[in-house]
Order: sequence, then C-alpha cells, then structure tokens
Amino acid sequence: MAETLTTGPGGPVSDDIRPDPTGRRYWDPRRVFTPQILIILAAVGFVSYLALVPLVYLLWGTFYDGVSLTLRFFSEAYSAHGLGEMIFNSLSFAIGSTVLSVVLGTTLAYLTVRTNVPFKGLIFAASLVPLIIPGILHTIAWIFLASPQVGLFNKPLEPLFGPGTLNVFSVWGMMFVEGLHLSPLVFLLMYAAFRSMDPSLEESALMSGARLPTVLRRVTIPLAKPALAASILIMAVRALEAFEVPALLGIPNGIWVFTSRIWRVLNQYPADYGQAGAYAVSLLALTAIGVFWQSRLSKRGKAFQTVTGKGFRPRPMDLGKLRWPATMLILGYFVIAVVMPVLILVYTSFQPFYSVPSASSLETATLDNYKYTLTNSQSLGAARNSFILGIGAATGVMFVMAIVSWLVVRTKMPGRWMIDNLSFLPLAIPGLVLGVALLFVYLRFPIPIYGTLWILFIAYFTRYMPYGMRYASTSMYQISGELEESAHTSGATWWQTFRRINLPLLMPGLVAGWIYILMVSVRELSSSILLYSPGNEVLAILIWEQWENGQFTELASLGVLMVVALVILVAIAHRLGAKVGVKD
Repeated sequence: MAETLTTGPGGPVSDDIRPDPTGRRYWDPRRVFTPQILIILAAVGFVSYLALVPLVYLLWGTFYDGVSLTLRFFSEAYSAHGLGEMIFNSLSFAIGSTVLSVVLGTTLAYLTVRTNVPFKGLIFAASLVPLIIPGILHTIAWIFLASPQVGLFNKPLEPLFGPGTLNVFSVWGMMFVEGLHLSPLVFLLMYAAFRSMDPSLEESALMSGARLPTVLRRVTIPLAKPALAASILIMAVRALEAFEVPALLGIPNGIWVFTSRIWRVLNQYPADYGQAGAYAVSLLALTAIGVFWQSRLSKRGKAFQTVTGKGFRPRPMDLGKLRWPATMLILGYFVIAVVMPVLILVYTSFQPFYSVPSASSLETATLDNYKYTLTNSQSLGAARNSFILGIGAATGVMFVMAIVSWLVVRTKMPGRWMIDNLSFLPLAIPGLVLGVALLFVYLRFPIPIYGTLWILFIAYFTRYMPYGMRYASTSMYQISGELEESAHTSGATWWQTFRRINLPLLMPGLVAGWIYILMVSVRELSSSILLYSPGNEVLAILIWEQWENGQFTELASLGVLMVVALVILVAIAHRLGAKVGVKD
C-alpha cells in the first residue's frame, strides 16, 4: 500500500522512498535490498542457523520425549554408568593429558625463545608434524609402540621387567598419548607469548643475583600467566572432547568417558538417541564452563602487558651447565613425539602383516599395501570425499567469515556483537556432540541431506567456523578503513570494494586459516563417525573401519599416503598464498 510522506528542508526523509509524477512517495525495495545487504543478510542468517539450530534441537530432543518435558533420558543414561564415574574418568583423562601437554609445550617454547639451546629447528618440526598426522593415526602408532602384546618398546623391557611393562590401554597410557598429541599446540601458543614478552625484567633479576629457577618461578611464569592459563583451559577442553584416544585405548579396558559412551549408545541397535543426548548435554556443560573461563581470562590480559612503545630486543640466556641436559630433552622429545610414531607407521605399511620390527621382518617388506590402497575403489572414494569436503569447508568458512568479520569490525550495526558471539559458539561444542545435534536436526527436518556428503560439509563448516572467524577478524582489524572510503568516493560498489580491496589485503590471514581448516577437516573423525553413510566414507572413517577389521598394514599405507598428500597440498596452498594478495 502506498504511503504519502513529506520532505523536509534537508531533502527526502529516506533514500528508500522514491517520488512519482503526482508527488506521492513509495517505498522502493530495490534501494533496500541491495546486493550488499543481501550478501550480508545471507552470511548472518547462515551463521545463525548453523550455530543455534543444532543446539536447540539437541536440547529439545534430550529434555522432551514426545509427550512432555522429562529427565528420563538422564536417569536411563546414568543408571548403567554412573554420572560420578563418567565425570571422574573424563576429568582424570583431561587433567592428566593437560598437565603433560602444558609442561612439555611450555618448556620447549621457553627453551626455544629465551635460551641458547641448539637444535631449535627440530622443535618447530616436532610442532608441525603432529598437526598434520590425524589423531587416529597417532593413537594407532602408539598401540604399535606400547601395546602389552605387540609393543615395540615392550620387547627390550620384557627380559628385565616381564611382559607388558608398558600398557597403553590404561588411564595413564591415555593421558600420555593425548598429552603428547596436544603438546605442539601448547608450544605454538606459548612460543608467541614468550616472543612478545619484554625480557628486561628477567635480565634485571639475573643481574641482581637471582638464580634461573627463581627467575622462572617469580618473574617469567607470572608474566606468562594469561597465555599459560589459556593453554591449560584450551587443552582441557580439547581433552574432554577427544574421541580417538578414549575409543581406541579406553574401551578395550572398560575405561569409559563421555565421548566413548556417546559413540557406544549410538552404535548399538537400536540406537538410543535420548541417552546420547543426555551424555552430550553433560559433556557440553563441561566444555562450556572451560570456554567461559577462558574468555573471562582473556579480558584481563592488559594487567600482564609488558610490551609498550619502547622497543626491545630479546636476548637468549646462557643455560651454562644446563645447556646439554636441555639439548637431550629436545632430542628425546623429537624422537618420541615425531620420529618413532612416523617410523612405526611407515614400517607397518611395508609389511604383509604386522609383527614387531626385527631383522627378519624387514626382509619381508612389500609394496602390496600401497598397490592395494592406490587401486582400491573404497580408498580412492574416501580420499576424494575427504579432499572435496576439506577444500569446500575451508573455502566456504573463510569466505563467509571474511564477510562476517567485515560486518563486526567495520560497521556499527546494532547487534553485531551477537553475530560475533554466535560465530564463536561452536567452539564450546565437541565434535561428537555436534554430530549428535545434527542427527537430532536432520533425522526430523524435511531436508534430505542425511546420508549424503552435505551433512558432513555442514558439520565441518559449523565445527571450524570459530577458527575461520578468528583468522579473518584478526586480519580485518589490521586494515585501515581509509582504503574502503577512498574506493567508495571513487564510485566503487560495496562488492567491488570488498573484492578488489579487502580480500587481497586479507589474503595472508585467509590463506593461513584456509590451510588450518583444510588440515583439520581432512583428519576429522569425531563428528564424521556419527554422520557418514556407506559409500560416503572419508579417510578418517576408512582408517577406523580398517582398524576394526584388523587391516593394520592397509591402514598404515593409507595413513602414510594421506599425510604425504596433506603435506603437498599445504605446501602448494602456501606457495599460491604468497603469490596472491597485495603486489608491490
């Protein structure tokens, strides 16, 4: 219906109202729904849908049984395995692996940044290799190394301490494997913190006669407290949501945590979605608490700032007599965390069947496993699915998050803080919980994507959306708005400005985020294991199935080829990223 409006002395009341020959003014939808607004609304709606709908369905399906609100699913879930036992096992596993990863990662980061220890390049290699190796391969490698029956490390210890000296199928074994896998992440976090910390306070303490352990306890660690606390909370959340280690090492010995119980009740027949929802909501509450405290702590970071406008040059401290023990620690970590797991997988991939490495087993080396993997239709299909999903999820996440970060950083739109928080909401959702939530949605929602690759794409997109937002928003904050204003003044549209100005300037951050999301998507197991269907397997699922079927040598060859392919793809992406963006 037309609406008559008057114009004031400053011109028309609204640019969205157009006059007609009779002097009456009409609302013009073409002026309101511009391509800029439509693109932004689509991005915001997509992010809101992915962040909120699965959680709403999860809560509804857990607390509503089709008749009324109920807690019946919780009582059924914890009657078989008590809540106290589940929480104790989960927290014990999380605390133990967090302590190990934080101690190792922080120590290595300090030695690399602050001291004159040699072989610093090995530490970087040790921090990057585990980021590419999928968690399921890392866990299987340690089964080959420390299993009581066939563990490589147990064979030389057997004459001295008897059979089964090392038992990876225990709570301590679970803590060790998970902690070793998480320590590179702590190293990267603490490395950045130590590099940005002014060393003058430590140097003053040393010049005043304080010993190095005292300086560490009284100066270094207090100054690194925000980064250290953030590392502790992040690793605890990662350990709580871990699936591979509890499933492969805990279930055989009857050690149940939340993630393994969720998988078990959904893997039985008939699947019990109510109990899965109860376990998922309990795990979600634990991880949400950790994420909440981490966000609260990050807001207090200014109290620990030591880098000001005055320049400084970090100088490595001389370890003196401790230099060689520190060197042995680095070499030992590199061998245990990187060399041995990789070598045992490579060795297994060349064997007709797995046996403890020996001179006789080396003589039976064969390429049959690689021939099988490279010609098997299931392996080729899983590789195709994984890389399609990985590349698609990485590209989609970084593109959408670039638009959302522009909206949050560049505009003053009311409620933009809510969009920012929604994009980070999946950070508190463990992968297995996300899989349960998506089951609740698409088993009931009239969209036929269950049993297709699309549901895996939605899971990957949702799961890694927070990481894409972090990379995009960090880069967006570093770009001045003057360039956009100049483009608009010259007559460029919003899309032209975003495509020709923002995207090239954002490209280094977008490429870094793209590489990270690609790596974690290709190796993703926890959300995939509940959502895949026969014919739509991905590489991590195929490795899981081969492990259950006893195809140890075939999965080793598939894993080695998978890691090699990831390294090549990441290297190509890194080179291409260096050639795009802003040119001199």
